[in-house]
Amino acid sequence: MAGLGVHKSPSDPYTRVMARSRSTSKPSKPAKAPKTRSRKALPGVSFAQRLRRWLWRSVAVAFLVVAGLVVLGAFVNPPTNVYMYSEGTRLGPVKQTWVPMAQIAPVMARSAVAAEDANYCAHWGFDMVAIRKAIEEGSSRGASTISQQTVKNVYLWQGRSWVRKAMEAMLTPLVEAVWTKRRILEVYLNIAEFDEGVFGVEAAARHYFGVSAAELNATQAARLAAILPSPKKRSASQPSSFVRKRARQVRDGAATIGRDGRADCFQS
Repeated sequence: MAGLGVHKSPSDPYTRVMARSRSTSKPSKPAKAPKTRSRKALPGVSFAQRLRRWLWRSVAVAFLVVAGLVVLGAFVNPPTNVYMYSEGTRLGPVKQTWVPMAQIAPVMARSAVAAEDANYCAHWGFDMVAIRKAIEEGSSRGASTISQQTVKNVYLWQGRSWVRKAMEAMLTPLVEAVWTKRRILEVYLNIAEFDEGVFGVEAAARHYFGVSAAELNATQAARLAAILPSPKKRSASQPSSFVRKRARQVRDGAATIGRDGRADCFQS
């Protein structure tokens, strides 16, 4: 009848089919959590390539650190260095008083250049003429410029190893590019060794002559410059005949470079 619901008997074919399908259907499985992909090496990138990338990155970081130290050194006075620290550990406190170039007698600056690097104002860190001459004579003395010695004293260590020489060769042009010639010479004169435990021209002037670096005369300056290659074996206040002869040569050389313009790059 219209309006009345139709009751289906359990024996009805449609009812039996629906009941069978419900009983045979499998229960739904819970959804699996998404798998996290483990970090694996990039396809096609070998161990050698990864190692090469790591090395290049390490070199780049090291270069940036060194470049930063060089830029810093153009304005900040180095408080100490490796050699000075080792000597202080061995001897006790070392003597050193930092003075700006304006408080160093000009004749002292000229004497150091005349003794150690006469072509200082003409080269970019390496004196190729002196290097060729040293090679021909079979000697290493005279080939190392003031710029190279400053790099060694500030950033490296003493010794003749090829590793140090290679690092010195890389750093010297960088220092020459960033620092002025006057700054390089100022740093050199303040950290050079003049006697055992005596570093810098101010401490040396007081140690040998009882005067300040600004008060040094031409003879005193020449004697200090004459002992620079072997400060522990030579004395400026009690000079040997060799030191006296060398000091006379240095004094003449200092006067010469003052006249011919080879001191213009560091004299104000």
